[in-house]
Amino acid sequence: MFKTFWLYGAVEPATGESFLLQFSHVDTKGYQRFLNEFSRAYPDSLNILQVDNGRFHKGKKLVVPENIILLFQPPYCPELNPIERLWEHLKADLKWASFKTLAQLQTKVDQLLAQLMPEIVASLTGYPFILQALSALNAI
Repeated sequence: MFKTFWLYGAVEPATGESFLLQFSHVDTKGYQRFLNEFSRAYPDSLNILQVDNGRFHKGKKLVVPENIILLFQPPYCPELNPIERLWEHLKADLKWASFKTLAQLQTKVDQLLAQLMPEIVASLTGYPFILQALSALNAI
């Protein structure tokens, strides 16, 4: 039997703060849980999450919390989403690794995530055009 796990995540490119959760599957129900947890973690701010056009991001039963806005990126443009660089960074450390069990892979991923300092996340995700947009928003 084929076993997998998924990381759901959000990053703040200016500070490198990240919010990451691991799930056994990817679907609207899991994404709802991620949004609810994220909303509870950042209750006093309005949070814009840039997302692709995945079906689970647009599920009919999805209820987006009041302090979250989903910003849908254009189709086939993953390079516009800051978290994609974080995923690439993590995958680079796993590229040639071999694991006998899913638990071993999860342990390695957990180790890599524990090593992610905000400075590293900011350096990976802080696209100049995104930082300029954030700066303009803060000026309003």
